[in-house]
Amino acid sequence: MNHRARKRFGQNFLVDSTVIDRIVASIAPQPGERIVEIGPGRQAITGPLIAAGADLAVVEIDRDLAASLQQRRPHLEVVCEDALKVDFSALSSGRRWRLVGNLPYNISTPLLFHVLQQNEPPVDMHFMLQKEVVDRMTAAPGGGDYGRLSLACQNLAEVTPLFQVGPEAFDPRPRVDSAVVRLQPRPSPRVPTVHQAAFDQLVLRAFSMRRKTLRNSLKGHVDPAAFEATGIDPVARPETLSLDAFAALAAYVVEQTS
Repeated sequence: MNHRARKRFGQNFLVDSTVIDRIVASIAPQPGERIVEIGPGRQAITGPLIAAGADLAVVEIDRDLAASLQQRRPHLEVVCEDALKVDFSALSSGRRWRLVGNLPYNISTPLLFHVLQQNEPPVDMHFMLQKEVVDRMTAAPGGGDYGRLSLACQNLAEVTPLFQVGPEAFDPRPRVDSAVVRLQPRPSPRVPTVHQAAFDQLVLRAFSMRRKTLRNSLKGHVDPAAFEATGIDPVARPETLSLDAFAALAAYVVEQTS
């Protein structure tokens, strides 16, 4: 398909057949299963998914690409819309479903949370993202990549980095490395829903002042007794705290204010 990439849509089309094969092998599509693809572009992944017998629907914001897809593959379900506004649960057709996509880097983070917070999340997700974003999503406590995105993703899903992809695999070439990642939504978040607002507030405040100790960054939100009750060192930095530790602080705050 001859289509010039449009900068406003963040388009970088995957053209490396070896990378395409690795992605499809990682997805391991099965005949008849419902798969939704975000950003089919020039059909690099779309074609192999259809060839594998998947029941495929695609979401494409570019009207020209969507029209070309519909013309070339009249039986394909094409949704021409911004993925951030799509009700993906409705596209599942009431069945177990999976999600794949080469996501535009400029909307990758909000799109992740839009999908993870659907009423009926997918069984799994396979995404191509900027490597820096995947590093942050999968980071463990103690490193510079660990932060709000790590905690938010790992609260909602099991996140597994699969492999790195260089700029030469795309047309046009991006200025950054990419990576493929698998997310498997958890049956329920690791942080109970009743504690979620307090958890979000604590994480936001702590990492907005990540150079400060927890005692200083959370002053006015967490009293000294909370650190003692949860066994958390008040002079620790936020990047050293696990998800479970933040969850324990949030639970204490909710219990003390209820």
